[in-house]
Amino acid sequence: MNSQMQISDLENIISEKIFIKIEKWNLYLGDAGLARNLALECISNLDKGSQQAAKLGLEAIKVKIGDGNQTILLSKLITASQICDLEEILGNL
Repeated sequence: MNSQMQISDLENIISEKIFIKIEKWNLYLGDAGLARNLALECISNLDKGSQQAAKLGLEAIKVKIGDGNQTILLSKLITASQICDLEEILGNL
């Protein structure tokens, strides 16, 4: 599988399975426009293992809040179970 296809496949999986958790509200990363960036970050660190790739990817993405004047790291908005799900997804690549 070529790398472009792998990135697109990973983006699609992340879009459907990983979400931001705010109170009782789930915003899937595909709907938030964050899945592609996370896929790229994770793939670029995959040689470090799935756990490290997930951690580095989530810490590399800054989520704009409001008008974009403030940002929060994506890692702060993802639950522990979602991080495990992302690690599992990356482990299956």
